[in-house]
Amino acid sequence: MKTKSYYEDREINCIERLEVIIAELPGFVRDFFIGVEPKTSPLTRLNYGYDLRVFFDFLSRKIYKDKDLNNITLNDLAELESYDIEYFLNYLSSYYLNGKKLRCTETGKARKLSTLRAFYKYYFNKNLLPANTPTKVSMPKIHEKEIIRLESNEIRDEIGEMLSAVESGGGLTKRQKAYHMATGLRDTAIITLFLGTGIRISELVGLNVDDIDLQMNSFVVTRKGGNRTILYFNDEVASAIQNYLISREDLKDSTEDAPLFLSLQNKRIATRTVQELVKKYAKIASPLKKITPHKLRSTFGTNLYRETGDIYVVADCLGHKDVNTTRKHYAALSDDSRKFAASQVSLKKGKS
Repeated sequence: MKTKSYYEDREINCIERLEVIIAELPGFVRDFFIGVEPKTSPLTRLNYGYDLRVFFDFLSRKIYKDKDLNNITLNDLAELESYDIEYFLNYLSSYYLNGKKLRCTETGKARKLSTLRAFYKYYFNKNLLPANTPTKVSMPKIHEKEIIRLESNEIRDEIGEMLSAVESGGGLTKRQKAYHMATGLRDTAIITLFLGTGIRISELVGLNVDDIDLQMNSFVVTRKGGNRTILYFNDEVASAIQNYLISREDLKDSTEDAPLFLSLQNKRIATRTVQELVKKYAKIASPLKKITPHKLRSTFGTNLYRETGDIYVVADCLGHKDVNTTRKHYAALSDDSRKFAASQVSLKKGKS
């Protein structure tokens, strides 16, 4: 009997968590989630739920102070002006939810405004709201952040140092080395796969043994939205994965959905565990940089762009539907272009 896959379990978990949130919100909100269900993933709808919970909590606290959150009506929403939406975005700079003090970054505010635009749009199209008020509010300006990644150049080979640390355990504490004896091959395969393919952490955690084809140096990955894509890796990645698979004693009893990467409890490795192991080895190679799995993804994308000069190839390998997303994430690469341009300009021209 086929067991539920990692992605099926994750979707079920998202749906269950969303149900808890919907129960806290006004009754009419459920219609929105039913309406957008065919075009959105469970994770997207869950994020909508988180954003709307903050919005309705704001309305209850700041706008309709005499109303309980779940008693707010569509007529109440119809009365809101663009100023009220701007007030909400300002409120997000420092607010409380369930007794916890929180704050939103520019990106977080932009996401919540996008959620409100989709939310209002649904009821506006149903003629239940007179206008899509949030569209009258400008998106927060997102300031570009420095792209943090590992470097490999004549000054310092941070990539090589990280790989050396994960392979040998050099630089680890005595306690960490004890764990490294059991997890070294697994950790090496994980770090090498990140650096060699640029996959997302959720994609890595969701990999099964049957997704890997060492004869073709390829694997099948489930991208955002559920699309299945074949990606390829080089011999270094293949060697690291093969060494790890040889060490896996459970393979002879593996099922169709046997996880590729296991925890010490022989369960599918958790996202948090992967984040912590990346942090542990990266701290040895580059102590001043905050390296995460996503930063390893940036490292791969940067190196691929430098080798190919083709932003479309990078976008395809990273699974970006819009090449502008790739440009935004790797905007720092323009620094390389500027350096090259400067080297090509000579101020002293030869006499003709």
